[in-house]
Amino acid sequence: MLFKLFLTFFKIGAFTIGGGYAMLPVIQKEVVDKKNWLTTEEFLDSIAVTNSLPGPLATNCATFVGYKTAGVLGALTSILGAITPSFFIILLIAAIFTSFADNYIVQLAFSGIRPAVAALILFSLVKLVKSVGIKWINTFISITALGLILILNLHPAFVIIIFGTVGFFFMRSEVESK
Repeated sequence: MLFKLFLTFFKIGAFTIGGGYAMLPVIQKEVVDKKNWLTTEEFLDSIAVTNSLPGPLATNCATFVGYKTAGVLGALTSILGAITPSFFIILLIAAIFTSFADNYIVQLAFSGIRPAVAALILFSLVKLVKSVGIKWINTFISITALGLILILNLHPAFVIIIFGTVGFFFMRSEVESK
């Protein structure tokens, strides 16, 4: 199991460009759809937890999945798998990229990669919205949370605390009915 965890997160780390949010659909496809290590609800819970923790989303998510499937060793193995490709890629980039950064072809390639990464993040958002369910309370919370962050410039950690509290007090019946 440990080798499977390492290999899965190594593959995710090696072939996903754009950071944690761009990795979410790939992680979901691997750990929920292909390997059935988590249910969709558990994956959503992992995102909620990992977004509220300090550190990169991808390693936090790897930790959650690894711990859930194989305990502490699974968590450590998953983290190692997730960060190893980035470590070597950064070493390679640091060694050669500075000489190519101003290259016209490289700039064109990155101008195409940026919107593709945005599309990956949007894809992940659409899947998450479908999983949460489009209900008036979910829509209200989402729009209010976005407004608190964008308009009032409230830190996302405070928004998570606020709506975690709202969920605790006002959404018990919905959770208990499942």
